[in-house]
Amino acid sequence: MPDTLRTRAFAILRSPLLPIWLVIFLLPFGRACELGVLLCMLGAVFLFVRDRHALAAHPGARLLLWLWAAYLLAALISAPAAVDPARTWSTVAALIRFAPFGLYVCFAVRREARLVALGEATGVIVALWALDAWVQALTGFSLGGHAEAQRISGIFGANDLKLGPVLASLAPFVLWGARRRFGRAGLIAAMLFLLGPILLAGSRAAWITYGLVLPAFFWWDARRLMPFLAWVAGACVVAALATGVAWKTSSRFDARMDRTLAALHDTAHALDYASSGRVDIWRVSARMIAAHPLNGVGVRGFRYAYPHYAAPGDHFLTEEACGLGEGACHPHQIVLEILSDTGAIGLALWLAGAALALRAWREAGAAVRERAFPVTAALAVTVFPLNTHFAFYSAWWGLFFWWLLALWCAALYADVPDDAPQTMPRVRIRRA
Repeated sequence: MPDTLRTRAFAILRSPLLPIWLVIFLLPFGRACELGVLLCMLGAVFLFVRDRHALAAHPGARLLLWLWAAYLLAALISAPAAVDPARTWSTVAALIRFAPFGLYVCFAVRREARLVALGEATGVIVALWALDAWVQALTGFSLGGHAEAQRISGIFGANDLKLGPVLASLAPFVLWGARRRFGRAGLIAAMLFLLGPILLAGSRAAWITYGLVLPAFFWWDARRLMPFLAWVAGACVVAALATGVAWKTSSRFDARMDRTLAALHDTAHALDYASSGRVDIWRVSARMIAAHPLNGVGVRGFRYAYPHYAAPGDHFLTEEACGLGEGACHPHQIVLEILSDTGAIGLALWLAGAALALRAWREAGAAVRERAFPVTAALAVTVFPLNTHFAFYSAWWGLFFWWLLALWCAALYADVPDDAPQTMPRVRIRRA
């Protein structure tokens, strides 16, 4: 290996950002992404062994702990009356790992240069996933194998249809990196590059998410009303053309649109079919919330409580939606998940955490908000309540959510000068 490449490789391996980046890099491989979490947890332990008072000097880390406390306490309060105590208590125990993980992120990304480096590295990974999805759309194959019958699945594979939502949620890192490196032309090219895979991935939630990302970047680039409106008008034309082309050329996209447009038939069955059964799930959620208004059925207990509140002949029971014959896995909507799993107390805690986060963002200066823009946009569209979602108390999506939240807390307080002494523990690798 040439000396310069070898030097760069060792620099990457020694970087405190490596464990954080590994979480995103390993996302398509299921629980393998927990390797990055483990390394971050060990790094946090080493940090506080070296400096027991480190927390006092980092407001971002303290903010993260308050948000984590709201998230954990909501789950903890739901546990005593949970319908499946073992599952709920094991979930509560697993949530503890997000605190040391998040603390490591806050301390490792204390410098703006590291925040930029991590944002660009994340954008590169997401762009590679999108490129792989393009290959699958054109050839039927990708690093994840064959495409699923009704949508492309990319590197995540046909049995794990997360490509669309993940691409849409992480799109701000790609768009921000392209704008930073290549200007407005790069931003436009990146928007178009991501649009195809997100449309063909067939997730209506991803379409909404990306539809929120784009106006945010239009305003970030334009800063004024008339240029912003010009961006919006151009995007509407491009979106219409892209949708028309995809509709005519992709049987997968055609099938998803046919299902979506079934909602226009104005019958309860058509609406439920168009929403892939979400309407039935939400009705069951409402019954569950009415029966357990204070502290819910327990985090991750939704599937076990589902049969008790479902109507006779519910297809999620007859079709074994989760592969267990127990009903739908979760409410597929963040507010309903919080209310059904943790009740009104849990929702109050989440709202308190959201208010605390909004206050921190508002009190940050304009320069800080600019620095944190890509991760702020990614986090905001991920939790946007008027959409459908994966389960925020699940192991995989919960980690994805906490990766974004931890990086956001770090971005607000990434104020250590780049030439300040090193404080984070490094991975020491000797050169051969």
